[in-house]
Parts: sequence; C-alpha cells; structure tokens
Amino acid sequence: MDKSSQYKIFSDPVHGFITIPKGIILKLIDHAYVQRLRRIRQLGLGYLVFPAAEHSRFSHAIGALELGQRVLKNLREKDTTISDAEVTGTLIAILLHDVGHGPLSHTLEHTLIDDFSHEMMSLKIMKTLNREFDGELQTAIDIFTDQYPKKFLHQLISSQLDMDRLDYLKRDSFFTGVSEGSVGINRILKTMRVFNGNVVIEKKGIYAIENYILSRRLMYMQVYLHKTVLSADALLRNIFRRVQFLIGNGEKVEIPSKPLNYFFTKKPSSKKRISDTTMEQYLALDDHDVYLSIKSWQDSSDEILSDLTSRFLNRSLFRTLFTDRKQRHLLREEIHKKTQQYLKQKGLPYDDHSTRFYYDADESYSEAYKYESESIWILDENKAIEFSKAADTKHIIALTKPVVKPYLVHLKEIGL
Repeated sequence: MDKSSQYKIFSDPVHGFITIPKGIILKLIDHAYVQRLRRIRQLGLGYLVFPAAEHSRFSHAIGALELGQRVLKNLREKDTTISDAEVTGTLIAILLHDVGHGPLSHTLEHTLIDDFSHEMMSLKIMKTLNREFDGELQTAIDIFTDQYPKKFLHQLISSQLDMDRLDYLKRDSFFTGVSEGSVGINRILKTMRVFNGNVVIEKKGIYAIENYILSRRLMYMQVYLHKTVLSADALLRNIFRRVQFLIGNGEKVEIPSKPLNYFFTKKPSSKKRISDTTMEQYLALDDHDVYLSIKSWQDSSDEILSDLTSRFLNRSLFRTLFTDRKQRHLLREEIHKKTQQYLKQKGLPYDDHSTRFYYDADESYSEAYKYESESIWILDENKAIEFSKAADTKHIIALTKPVVKPYLVHLKEIGL
C-alpha cells in the first residue's frame, strides 16, 4: 500500500508542509464545525490596520496541531511515556481548542451571549462531537479540562507556553509583517521536556523564552491592542448595541442572517449552560453573517444605524485617545458635548442617548507573563527554577507587570 495515501499534507507558509495521518483527526478537520473556522478571521478586525492579516482560525488550528505533533514527538524521544491514545487525545484537544470562536474571533465574544467565553463553547462542541464519534474524544476532553492524570498534556494546550500561543504569535507576526513578534519556535519545542510531571524548558532554551515573552508584549502593543483595532472593535460593538436598542424599542430591523437574528431576539445567556439550540445557531454563524447584515443596515431607516454602518464599511473609524482614568472622566463630558454639536450640524439625532453610540470608554489590558499563577520553569542541574529568577536580565520582572491603558474612542470630526 502506498504510504502517502495514509496521510494528508497541508502547505502552510508559516510551518511548511504539515502532514496529518488519516483517521479521527482528519475526520475532525473535515467536519463542518472545524471547516467553519475557515470563515472566521484570526485577528478579527486587524485587517483594517494590517492589510495582509486575512488569515483564518482554521489555519491557526492546523498550525497549532503541527506544533503539537512536533513537541509530542520530541518528548517521546526524551523518554517521556506517552501512549498513542494520549498523543491522539492531545492533538484533538489542540485542534479543537478554538472551535468555539464566533464571528471575527474576540471582537464580538461578549456581545452575542451573556456571561460567555469561547472556551465554554469549545467544550460544548467537543462533547457533542464525542457523542457523534462514539466516545473517541473522551481522552481529549479530559486533557482539555485538566482532568487527565498527566498534567503536562493539558499544559501543552493551555499554559503560559502552549501550542496555541506559539502558533498565533508566529502566524500573526508573519501575516501582519510585524517582525518583532517572530518567535524561535523550534528551539522552544526542542528544549521542552517533562520534569516531575510538568513541562519545563532546558536551560539552553532560556534565551528563546526571553524572546518569546518580549514578543508577546510587543505583539499586544503593536497588533492586538493597536489603537485603530480598538476603535474598529468599538464601532462594530456600537452598531450591535444600536440594533439591540432598536429591537428592544419595538422597531423593525431587517436582519438577513437567521442565526444572527436568533441572538438579537433571544438574547441567550450561558449562566447555567449553553443550550443545544444556542450551540446550533452559534455554529451557523461566521464573519459573512456580520458583513451581510452590516451591508443591509446601510439602508436602514434608522439614521444612526445607517451612518454607523456606512462608517464601518468605508473605514471611517473612530479615533482612539489614551488617557488616565481621572482625565478620561472629564474628557468624556467634553466629547459628549462636541459630538452632540457635530450630529446636530449633520442633521442626525443628537439627544443624549443617540449621542452615546458615537463614542465609548474602555481599558486595554495585557500581561506578557503571569509568573505568579502560571509559571514557566527552567530546568537547571536537575532543579526547576521559575523563569524570572532563572533569567539573568532584570527587565523580565518588568514584563510580568500588567499594562492597563484607559482610553476613549470618538469621532475624528470633533477635533480632539
């Protein structure tokens, strides 16, 4: 039998050729729930700043899977006992770790469902697939939920140094052209090993880890929390708030996407559990539902909704103004007054409630390395040392401190 027929090869610009053995993993890749990820942008609205950032959650899932294959092969070569069933379970968990993402990834994560995170939906989907595949995903679910005895397998999926982060940093750096985010993945993977049941890094990999933490910091500052990305996110969320307000007010809003209509009208919550109906409607959503609806709302009879959607589609975005909390409160009042004056001049509704759809206040948050709760450990002479204490550079401690930046977004036309 031709061995090549036992595998499927994906060509990836980041990791090269990715070889996937036929079987349960390939069946999952071909499943509609995973194929849906092709229609969800990895960086949400990041393409409005970085024109080539059009890559999908699907390519990220395949990339993380490849890194999982590499690290498991490496750990086995270092005499770590990992059964074939554990390898398969870990790879399935890595592949499906982001299957619960909604349209535009993180942008609308807390808008569609109350009290929600995409990890909750990922687990719900994995349990559904487990029933469909007659229990073949149980090991993956146990590893994903950290219920499996070998804790280091869960650490490969969710930790300060997991396959998810290693892939998205390298991938997002590549597609945005932000070279500061490039990470020495192969060296990190090659220096990983298991010590006392946990993933550690051999001492010779310490500088690759230092670069990894610095890259995370720079990518958050330059890409994920870029001021224009923040403003685009705020504008889109304000569009959704306006639609929700109009529906709540009893006004008719045409929503061409049936699944999106479900979330606007039913307003589901995940406080108790995610219902099967909510999951089904969620899995019918992707980026196209959002854009189809926005294009439709350009012609809305509601002047504010029409204006906001036109701004979004034509990239006439809000301006982001970073400030401190105290100053933000004072500026908010000034922005409100100036926005009202501008809307009045343009013949748009300018009452207090209408005006609030044209600005927003929030805080950006990033933490390059959470050493107190989720440490990275360096193996030095048969002893594991927390990374910030093992590194010979003091700036690592500075990178452990969260960076919180209050900001306001507002119309550029008001002149602030």
